[in-house]
Amino acid sequence: MPLYSYTAKSLKGETRSGVLEAKDERQLAKILRQKGLVLIEALSKKEVKKKKLEISLPFLGRVKLTEKMMITRNLGIMIVAGTPLVRALEILSEQAKNKELKEALSDIIQEITKGGSFSDGLSRHPNIFSELFVNMVKVGEETGTLEEVLKVLTRQMERQHELSSRVKGALIYPAVIISAMMGIGTLMLIVVVPELAETFEELGIEFPITTKVVITIGVFLSNYWYLLPLIILAFLGFLRGILKTARGKKVMDGLFLKLPIVSPIIKGTNSANALRSFSSLLTAGVPIVRSLEIVSGALGNIYFKEVMAEAAEKVRKGAKLSECLRPYQHIYPLLMIQMIEIGEETGQTSSILEKLADFFEQEVANATKNLSAVIEPLLMLLIGGAVGFFAIAMVQPMYSMLGTI
Repeated sequence: MPLYSYTAKSLKGETRSGVLEAKDERQLAKILRQKGLVLIEALSKKEVKKKKLEISLPFLGRVKLTEKMMITRNLGIMIVAGTPLVRALEILSEQAKNKELKEALSDIIQEITKGGSFSDGLSRHPNIFSELFVNMVKVGEETGTLEEVLKVLTRQMERQHELSSRVKGALIYPAVIISAMMGIGTLMLIVVVPELAETFEELGIEFPITTKVVITIGVFLSNYWYLLPLIILAFLGFLRGILKTARGKKVMDGLFLKLPIVSPIIKGTNSANALRSFSSLLTAGVPIVRSLEIVSGALGNIYFKEVMAEAAEKVRKGAKLSECLRPYQHIYPLLMIQMIEIGEETGQTSSILEKLADFFEQEVANATKNLSAVIEPLLMLLIGGAVGFFAIAMVQPMYSMLGTI
């Protein structure tokens, strides 16, 4: 049996990690539950080694959401049209442009040809097909509603893509402005500042602390400009390394939840993703406890992930989901908890969650529209502050020179 490196949470909220031998992730989750732990993340030893050998550019070789969305939509259409599953996958494999996706589809075809199920083949590629995707397909196979499940998955991915596109679109403008500002500032430090520094030294002017800082940075960059890309890469690598640790990610996720402008978008996005995934799983017929465990693994923010994992364990013991989430109103909005409670009372949880996901997605869309209006004055202040600091640092020595004359 393979060895798994796992991260789990105790009922007291403590994070535990270690290595266990298990048949698959489901058995691993069962073993941990017997120990009073809820599985958060699991990687086989092969995946751990592969992760360590990954190049620092994480986007290389990854399968985009749009590619998975197109594959899922086209597969559903072909199955409805009566195309055999293996033939449909062969067509999709030929059409796939992404090498990793093409290889995965070929491997899935071989798995089905050997007598395995479609979901078993998908589960062999967790880096492409999420646990949510695999479990929904498995339910579709067992109930004979695979085409309906694929429609639900396609709709969910379309909404997810639309939501992420809106958030990314709102961040493009400030990212471009800040990048341009840093580029121009670096160019001035390399070209202009050393020339001014030589002039000031020839005149024997005493530098204030701000000028010393600017000149030191400028002279260093002028002499060792070729080190700048290495410094940037080292900083990004260091930052990425910190964010990969449990403590670093928790600090960063907590910071995002406290930032006035970013917090509503983070909460809305994670709530919408949780509701959409939960609704899709319930619609497909996945049991509520298993659905909560899968949703927990699919969420990005660790605080949302931990709350959902704890809720899954409490629901397993007989508690209502709304009661489990009520103490966490600072993370999951009160409206969401109240609507889940109504769904539990009426037996319409799945449809209510879907409508609520639509509501939160619209809220995020409105927040991202307003984001540009809020960011513009902040960027002006940031640019003004940077220009002002640079101007004061360079003008102060000139005033000192005029004073001595």
